Amino acid sequence: MDTQNSGFAAQNEMLSFEKFKDGVLHDYYIACLSRETSLLSRKEVLTGKAKFGIFGDGKEVAQVAVAKFFKPGDWRSGYYRDQTMMFALGESNPQTYFSQLYADPDPEHEPFSAGRQMNCHYTSRNVAPDGEWSNLMETKNTGTDMSSTASQMPRAVGLALASKMFREIDELKQFKNLSDNGNEVCFCTIGDASTSEGHFWEAVNAAGVLQVPLVIFVWDDGYGISVPVEYQTTKGSVSKALKGFEKEEGTNGFYIAALKGWDYMGMVEAIDEGVQLARQTHTPVIFHIQELTQPQGHSTSGSHERYKTPERLEWEKEWDCMKQMKSWILKNALADESLLKKIENDARQNVKEAKEKAWKEYQAPLKELTQKTSEIVEGLIPDNPEHEDELRKIAKDLRSLREPLRKHSIQSLYKAILLCGDKATSEATEYMESLQQSSSEIYNTLLYDDGPKSALKVDVVAPVVPENAPTLNGYQIINKYFDGLFTSNPKVIAFGEDLGSIGDVNQGFAGLQKKYGTKRIFDTGIRELTIMGKGIGLALRGLRPIAEIQYLDYLVYGLQPLTDDVASLFYRSAGKQSCPIIVRTRGHRLEGIWHSGSPMGMIINAVRGMYVCVPRNFVQAAGMYNTLLKSNDPAIVIESLNGYRLKEKLPENLREMTVPLGVPEILQEGADITIVSYGSTIRIVQQAMALVAPLGISCELIDVQTLLPFDRDHMILASLQKTNRIVFVDEDVPGGAAAYMFNKVMEEQGGYRYLDVAPRTITAKDHRPAYGSDGDYFSKPNAEQVASVLLEMMKE
Repeated sequence: MDTQNSGFAAQNEMLSFEKFKDGVLHDYYIACLSRETSLLSRKEVLTGKAKFGIFGDGKEVAQVAVAKFFKPGDWRSGYYRDQTMMFALGESNPQTYFSQLYADPDPEHEPFSAGRQMNCHYTSRNVAPDGEWSNLMETKNTGTDMSSTASQMPRAVGLALASKMFREIDELKQFKNLSDNGNEVCFCTIGDASTSEGHFWEAVNAAGVLQVPLVIFVWDDGYGISVPVEYQTTKGSVSKALKGFEKEEGTNGFYIAALKGWDYMGMVEAIDEGVQLARQTHTPVIFHIQELTQPQGHSTSGSHERYKTPERLEWEKEWDCMKQMKSWILKNALADESLLKKIENDARQNVKEAKEKAWKEYQAPLKELTQKTSEIVEGLIPDNPEHEDELRKIAKDLRSLREPLRKHSIQSLYKAILLCGDKATSEATEYMESLQQSSSEIYNTLLYDDGPKSALKVDVVAPVVPENAPTLNGYQIINKYFDGLFTSNPKVIAFGEDLGSIGDVNQGFAGLQKKYGTKRIFDTGIRELTIMGKGIGLALRGLRPIAEIQYLDYLVYGLQPLTDDVASLFYRSAGKQSCPIIVRTRGHRLEGIWHSGSPMGMIINAVRGMYVCVPRNFVQAAGMYNTLLKSNDPAIVIESLNGYRLKEKLPENLREMTVPLGVPEILQEGADITIVSYGSTIRIVQQAMALVAPLGISCELIDVQTLLPFDRDHMILASLQKTNRIVFVDEDVPGGAAAYMFNKVMEEQGGYRYLDVAPRTITAKDHRPAYGSDGDYFSKPNAEQVASVLLEMMKE
């Protein structure tokens, strides 16, 4: 029997009651299938075959009810207990579940992450291998899961917001592969304890304001690991705590309902009504699914008997959703005991067979690898007879492993090669290299898209600046750029605090909302998490959002979705899902503790997997936007705050020019010292260079342009080979981005070989910059400080 097909859902046309009955029995079969999967997978963890397990048992009936109303084109933004829902949707099955539990890296066996994520983390493909957007209306879509509690909430707002935009923006109606007039619903699932996170409340507030087709299911089993709900939530009930969010006539807000997680028919009827409401009217909905149980506790990391009373444990047995659904089926004469027993036995047998097949498929290549490696080790014996006993033992121990891993082969071979030293055969060393290379391809690839839609493969188009080109302020340059962009690319959407009505605090969008409408350029509340979430969701659905964080300091509020979701998305989906969000922000040089931060080291270490662009001016920024919009890559663009009113020449190809990412620009050639910097600090360095130039010091100034990626062609190294002196200047704290650049050039590029004097970093102070112009001068690098360092280097 097909593990996904009970046989009851594919009957010929019958009376409606018969069809209803068959649907119920099919749902019961899927619930049994999921329960057996949970029970058996726990055993696999406890016996050591799998590393860790977290399961959806106790939520089976609620999730088969939810799945009945999920249509192709809809999206799921969920958490790690949705296995029953995914089984019911046909998007997963027990065999792929066990393959993921074992961390099988074969994408044919584990299609969701190729062994990179633990069990119950799902994904769907939104771009084809060639980088073109898939037909999302033919698939049941899932935003790639992550474990961070409530992290699915911000992007869920964006996934639902996209439906609103596809319905209301005429220019988007042409993209039939992305939406059916905005009829898609985002199904968001979350555990009740995780509703204590700020992400939940910010997302609920944003969705209530926006009125988007978001349906949230809160699975409530009464606990957050060991902490009961009364310590988690006001009034001990999230639906009661949310009463003020309920929609009333003439207001926005949510439709909210509390349901019993064991009441199959009650949930089916209520969820049908709620999903229809969201789909048709874009009213957001919250279903608080109460009285769920945890038959096996929270996870394999501990037992719930430690913290639940005997009375609670007894109640959970009685009100287990599976027991209650079976009782309801019998009471309503939809099946007899013998038929239900057959369904249960079929599910149990099918799960057992799926588990065994998944294990066999996972182990087969590892055992082949073990055999091959042991033969290579034994092949060292003829040239190393003095080590025969040790080599035979290494090979024997490797072959004796009942459950080998890839690392065991590498460890054994490495040990053998070390033992043999110079007498190790070329066959052994080459095989070791091939093992390390193939392992790297399995586990260390796809952090960035390297396919046709990679930003690093965009053709370079230089700016064309005629002699009579007008000179404009920086904000006028970027304003003209965005005007042309919104005319030519209907998928571009921009939003942020003060972005719409007043055209952003620095006037980059001045007048553009009036021209292109409040649907494409709009203001948001002060909620950076969901500004990022909206950008993520819109990007996952094929739009090109520019999500603005007003000042660089505020990026901290929105950093979690970027680091946990966006930055790791391409990697953890094994290249199946792209999220081409552009985060626009501004920073550097503004005075005062709270608006002048430059936490670049924090950012570049938190968002590996995104690109970080640091343009010094606005022609350069426009070129970076063009590059990014031709790709599927996510990025942060940090515009220079003190550059908006500086004069620049306007290129005649502003919309066509591109800036290559990871390629520095030499702004001034020199012979004595290489100076490496970026952004607004470039202008401080230029002032310092003017101070030392009369003294005959010739400096080569390099603008890195992007910190991620950094100097792909080692242009800085070439400069250092010429000057033999180097200094890195920025306004991050000591040990921040300047230290990162130092590491890249000195260590990775081997720049230390070419030094005549000690290399330097010039940074801001450890403390936040003090307020006022003097505060800025003494807190961050200044021209005189930089000039003094340059003079010191020349004297050494």
